[in-house]
Amino acid sequence: MHQYVSEEFNEAEVAILRRYFTNLDGPVFALVNLPEVVKGALFARYSRSSKSLRRLFLDEFVGDLDLTGDASIDATVGLDRADELYQKVFFEYGDDSVAQLGGVHLACEQSSNVLTKVLEWGRIMSYLEQSTRYMGYDKRLENGHYRFYRDTGILESRFGARYVGEMDRMFDTYGELLPQLTEWLTRRYPKTPDDTDFAYRQAIRAKALDAVRGLLPASALSNVGIYGSGQAYEALLLRMRAHPLDEVREYSQMMLTELSKVIPSFLRRVEVADRGVRWSEYFADTKSATAQIIATLGESDADEGEFVRLVDYDPEGESRVLEAIIFGNSTMSHDEAARKVAAMSPLERTQLFNAYVGDRSNRRHRPGRAFERTDYRFELVTDYGAFRDLQRHRLLTIEWQNLSTSLGYDVPEVVTEAGLTDTYVASLERSRDLYESLREELPEQAQYAVALAFRIRYVMQMNAREAMHLIELRSGPQGHPSYRRVAQEMHRLIKNQAGHQHIADAMTYVDYSSTDLERLASERAAERARQRAGL
Repeated sequence: MHQYVSEEFNEAEVAILRRYFTNLDGPVFALVNLPEVVKGALFARYSRSSKSLRRLFLDEFVGDLDLTGDASIDATVGLDRADELYQKVFFEYGDDSVAQLGGVHLACEQSSNVLTKVLEWGRIMSYLEQSTRYMGYDKRLENGHYRFYRDTGILESRFGARYVGEMDRMFDTYGELLPQLTEWLTRRYPKTPDDTDFAYRQAIRAKALDAVRGLLPASALSNVGIYGSGQAYEALLLRMRAHPLDEVREYSQMMLTELSKVIPSFLRRVEVADRGVRWSEYFADTKSATAQIIATLGESDADEGEFVRLVDYDPEGESRVLEAIIFGNSTMSHDEAARKVAAMSPLERTQLFNAYVGDRSNRRHRPGRAFERTDYRFELVTDYGAFRDLQRHRLLTIEWQNLSTSLGYDVPEVVTEAGLTDTYVASLERSRDLYESLREELPEQAQYAVALAFRIRYVMQMNAREAMHLIELRSGPQGHPSYRRVAQEMHRLIKNQAGHQHIADAMTYVDYSSTDLERLASERAAERARQRAGL
């Protein structure tokens, strides 16, 4: 028994409600078998009604639903009803938050690696991207083409035939080196009795794919799955419509077309002249004006190699965290908490830190928001492949420069050890030459020619709580060596340069171990799980 009051419904109402609500008597339930626009409209009305959600649905929404047919199929609805509500809520009340109440799973296929980074820019969306670690790019599409984006502007320029030819050669080299490297790795790391054939083959293949992914150009196609709210999609589309690349703008229109079939009301403002259109123009105008001024400041083409630098932090960051711990767990004001921290002995500070962090028996056991009180800003130069993985940490602030070849490239150690450096480097130099030819006439499109082994400069700014998540996750032995190095160096800099000993020590799951087959331990664990499940 619980203390909550259960609603009463008659038999006809129960027959309707069972199709759309996961229970009819509890205070917590989920909505099912309803279009997203109806869910959002229902919640919009819900916020201004004294009725329960189920009663509101019966009284004000059922009349607009088609309840005939298979009960397992989503109800159809005349969208006029939902549009009326959103017209009123958005334009009369100005309640943007309503657009957070309905979401869509959207498949975005055959997008270049340049486009995927645009798609994954927003913080309040969820993404899953096709991995270069598990899928080879040596197979062609159904039309016989390799998996790379063919920009119309490039194809129609004097570089069109050369672009396609050079891309093909880069993919040819990838396909040539993948089996060679796989064979070499099999000899270098023989299978042990502890491993099943499947787990061993998966680990070897992942290692080989990790090594050759640097040969892929940024034009290489990928698939991205996105889940986001109407508000998040609106923000993404507005930025995409202001992007200088045709691919991004054209893709945004395809996304808008499909999203409008599911959540049309959420996206109504995107094409309104004095709303979304003007908003996109604002993005384009400010970017253009900024670029014109920056162009007068000159460029830096210095190749400094891979690095991670801590360029900004608060020397008193640990004191700020202690103040936040006291504030959030007491009745003190901010100033009182600061005075208490200032009077603490080193032992007392350590005891409070240790109590707040506690016994972290799992990497996912992270301390609370007091760790968000201090920030770190890192400047990084890494290969583009590592950037792709780190960029997906959405809670932090990340900004990156355009792809180029000016910062040089990295050759994986395993490629050198296997004696394949010359072929690998020849392909990268082909990428560099094509980029250099394109960049004067087609500066934005030239990015498509840049192989993932080339370096990119970017900044990442994060609080200590997000730093704990990123550093512990990305330093794991199953990770790619390029971003493992980044995570390990971030940890060292927080501890040694910032002097945040307590914060660094709280990151107990940072992994500095060396490993040969990065995925082998994970594949072993997955194999054990499959065996336990009888799969």
